[in-house]
Amino acid sequence: MDKKQIGVLGQKLSYNPSKDIPSGIVVFLVALPLCLGIALASGAPLISGLISGMIGGIVVGLMSRSHTSVSGPAASLSAVVLVAIQLLGSFQVFLLALLIGGLIQIILGLLKAGRIADYIPTNIIKGLLAAIGLILVFSQLPYALGVELDKSRLLNYSQDVFTGLQERILLVITSMEPGAILLSLISLGIMIFWDKTPLKHLKLFPPSLFVVILGVVLNQLFKIFIPSLFLDGVHLVNIPEISHFGSLFTFPDFTAINDRKVWTYAFTIAIIGSIATLLNLEATDNLDPHKRRSPPNQELVAQGIGNTLSGLLGGIPITSVIVRSSVNIEAGAESKLSTLIHGLLLMVSVLFLSNIINLIPLASLAAILLLVGYKLTSFHIIRQMYKKGWVQFLPFAVTVIAILITDVLLGVMIGSAVSVFFLLRSNFHNPYYIEATNPTNKIKRFAWSCLMKCHF
Repeated sequence: MDKKQIGVLGQKLSYNPSKDIPSGIVVFLVALPLCLGIALASGAPLISGLISGMIGGIVVGLMSRSHTSVSGPAASLSAVVLVAIQLLGSFQVFLLALLIGGLIQIILGLLKAGRIADYIPTNIIKGLLAAIGLILVFSQLPYALGVELDKSRLLNYSQDVFTGLQERILLVITSMEPGAILLSLISLGIMIFWDKTPLKHLKLFPPSLFVVILGVVLNQLFKIFIPSLFLDGVHLVNIPEISHFGSLFTFPDFTAINDRKVWTYAFTIAIIGSIATLLNLEATDNLDPHKRRSPPNQELVAQGIGNTLSGLLGGIPITSVIVRSSVNIEAGAESKLSTLIHGLLLMVSVLFLSNIINLIPLASLAAILLLVGYKLTSFHIIRQMYKKGWVQFLPFAVTVIAILITDVLLGVMIGSAVSVFFLLRSNFHNPYYIEATNPTNKIKRFAWSCLMKCHF
């Protein structure tokens, strides 16, 4: 391996360009539509999602000591953001709450509050991963099939996965796009059988990056030779055009500093964002093939700095995100360099490359996420948890179902409550033995012990 070292904020960062650079590109391609979609679901300006993605990649990437975690707009907080913007009256006032929430996170990190992640059971972490995998599969199927659903419904992360499910199924069945289905099948086939073909020798191109480039090429060939399969409009990535650099940013309304609701939402964002980050960080460390551990307190400080800056410049809440982190690991990332590259590419794409990025079919990106989702929720994992017994399996299953029905935070809390119940039940049934001894016998044994020591 061609490993090198650079200094980043006083740290020595070992990185492998042949793996980290392609991984950063892949994460960037996956993060781009997610940033836009989460901003849409949050009721915030679309550009706010891209601003958060840039800050999460560059600023949090520099401050964090996690090698593989990727930060960005948080789907788990989109419902909170949606309600906060409505009740606070404006996006600018919400930005003030986000800024304060970021400062609270920094304080939590300095107070060593990150240890809470050590008390989350392993089966709950695996339940979180499995639920995220199912959500990925459900949310990306319409893209993979080329269904022209209204984006506000398709990307509404503020609702649980079953909301409007029947309506979506009917729309999927009646409005599939052959070109998207073909690209999805080709992409999935390449990624599944990658290691069994000569393509595995292309070290600079992980399979996920290869299928994105192939998707662009094939779609342009469809346009020339098979127009009926050509994808355009809603089937492609869409970056809003930026007229000048200053138009990127929106600043908070500091006149609302005394508003009690601002402080209420600041604490809400800080607490939920911190717990989501710690859970995602723990889950990401479990996926890391090198099994490296990330310091949770430093991560809280890094996320707090990111959210403070996001509130100052017009973004939405940032956390460590398991979807992008999973893609990062699957693409072969070795260090945080891939996270930095993904953040820089988001910035460059917004400013200069929107016309090129907008050629990428969403079906190609959906295929990547479908495979990641399957690996997170594979039958092997479910069978492995089942073999550990009901004490381990039931909290795992309850966590998955609860997250799908409610949201990530509440689902994890429900699963943890079930896990605690089984723990208490197990301890209640443990046998206890009481041995009654005669005090006189104790004295005799002690005296005999002293006599023997003196004799020898």
